[in-house]
This record gives sequence, C-alpha cells and structure tokens, in this order.
Amino acid sequence: MQEKNTKIQRISPSHPELNKIKEAAEIIKGGGTVAFPTETVYGLGANALDETAIEKIFLAKGRPQDNPLIVHISSIAQLDDLVENIPEKAYLLMERFWPGPLTLIFNRTNKIPDRITGGLSTVAIRMPNNNIALELIKHSGLPIAAPSANTSGKPSPTNSSHVIHDLSGKIDMIIDGGSTGVGLESTVLDISGDIPTILRPGGVTVEDLLTVLPEVEYDRAIEVIDKNIIPKSPGQKYKHYSPNAKMIIVKGSLEEIIQKTTQLAKEYESKGMDVGIMATKQTYYKYKNENTLIVGDRDFLETIAANLFNVLREFDETNVDIIIAEGVEEKGIGKAIMNRMKKAAGGVIY
Repeated sequence: MQEKNTKIQRISPSHPELNKIKEAAEIIKGGGTVAFPTETVYGLGANALDETAIEKIFLAKGRPQDNPLIVHISSIAQLDDLVENIPEKAYLLMERFWPGPLTLIFNRTNKIPDRITGGLSTVAIRMPNNNIALELIKHSGLPIAAPSANTSGKPSPTNSSHVIHDLSGKIDMIIDGGSTGVGLESTVLDISGDIPTILRPGGVTVEDLLTVLPEVEYDRAIEVIDKNIIPKSPGQKYKHYSPNAKMIIVKGSLEEIIQKTTQLAKEYESKGMDVGIMATKQTYYKYKNENTLIVGDRDFLETIAANLFNVLREFDETNVDIIIAEGVEEKGIGKAIMNRMKKAAGGVIY
C-alpha cells in the first residue's frame, strides 16, 4: 500500500470549526478516508455508497473482507434511502437512544453496497452523539461507513494518538477531537427479526433497552469466537481488541481474584516472564508488581469502560509478556466490558 501524506487536523469537540469540517467533508465526498471521533471510539470514515472508497477502509485497517461495517448518519431522514422498512420498535429506540451508542440492524435497500454488509440482506446503522461526527456527516451530505480507526484486531482507539500510531500514512486525514467518552464501541441490536437481539453489547445496556422493548435476547456469538459463523455485526467472528502480550482474565469474588492474580503473577515471573496486571482502584495496592495499571473503579464501571482500550495500549508500550486482567460483574455495562476483555484474551479465563 502506497504511503499517504496523512493530515492531522485539530477540531474543537464542543464548537467544531466549519472551515475544518468542510475540508474533511470534501475528502469524504472525493472518495477519501477520514478518521474522526465519536462518543464511543474513533472511527475510520468513507462514503458508504462508494465501493472504491469503502475498499480503502479495509486496506488501511487490514480488515477481514467479511466483517461488516456500520453506517453513520446525522438525521433519521437519511434512513429512507438505506433501509427497506422501519419497524415501529425502531422509532421507539431512535427516539430514546439516538444520537447515542446504539447501532440498529435493518433490512437494507440496494443502494447499500455489498462491501458494507458482507453480502448480507441487512445493514447496521447508527447516529453518533458527537458534534464533530454529526457535522462531518451533515456537510459531506453522505452516510459514512466507519469501523474503529485502528489496525484490525488491535485495541480500539479512544484518542487521536492511538489513530496516528496505527493509521498515519495509510489514510487521508485524522481529526484530533480529544478523548472519546464511552470508550467502548456501540451496542449492536438486530431488529430485522421478530425478537430484538443484541449482537454486540456496548454503551446502551440490555437494562436500558428493556425500558423501551418488552423483550431482548443476546446472540450466542457474543460468548464465542467462531470462525464458522457469518457475522452480522463487527466483533462477532474474529479475535478483537488484542494487546501484543498474551492476556488472561481472572473471575470470582474480589478476594478470589486477588489471590489467583497474585498466584499467577508469581508463577509467570518464576519463568522469567514480565507480567502486567490490570487492576482496579479497589485492588491496586494489593499487588507488588511494578507493571500494575489501574483500569478504573469497580463501583463505577463506566470508568473501566472508558479506560480499557487505553490501558491495553499502555501495556503494549511496557512490552510485558503476559497481562493478568481482573474480571468484573457482567451486569449493566459490565457485560460489554467483559465482552471486550474476553475477545482480547481469546476467551482465556480463570
């Protein structure tokens, strides 16, 4: 792939400068690629209606060809050209959660290229809750396809430095719009069938969804890495979010987690390995390991969600051989946190 002269453009997250937004929008309209912040993670955007532009996303990321992309819009009116029909439950969900970290799976029209959907009859669409993202979509006048702006399989980017590290020289522009808020990718909810089904947990929890819908299911692919499934959502088929080091997760009561983590750390250190420990505010002081990082506060799981990918990238910089990560309770956003941790660890859990 020929190296590009990637422009780094600082844009105010609260008051995006119109001239800078228009410059980025012209790149999108011209078939180029722009990385931009959302409220979840940074996305790598291109014109969702242009097959050639979409291919540039796959090439820049090294993304598997059958991994679907999410289409980002700035107004509900844009759905008219993109989806076959909008069920009543979709309007309820959009009214409650858009803009926000909820992606909905609709039956698609033929205006959506097969490269977006992996050849499926459905398309994933969301409206991001970020001023820069919304202005970019609005001024481009196009729906924007945007997976996370990272090398495929690596931890998702939550600030522009992560994007620069992974994609500088591979894309046309990187917008520096500060750190993202949620820190985990959006919840993906399939509403194309009879029962709404969560394909990927995220910032909108099942508890949130049940305030609007009478019934919600989890897809079985959430708990497994199965190369035989046909993915309807990003994050279903492949190992994702992975640091350079091998990662294992320890679950149980807090005391059990501390005891097992300490034991494992000693075992690996006795083999001459550099060990990193992903701890929480409540447990950090229990470990004597110099490569122990605090990922967040167990009493406020949103802090762990916001910091998870950043800590995984910090471990990459320390060059540890193995990461022992404390698990959290799989309730609320804890479900999404553990989903990302399990994918990063390849499902290795004690």
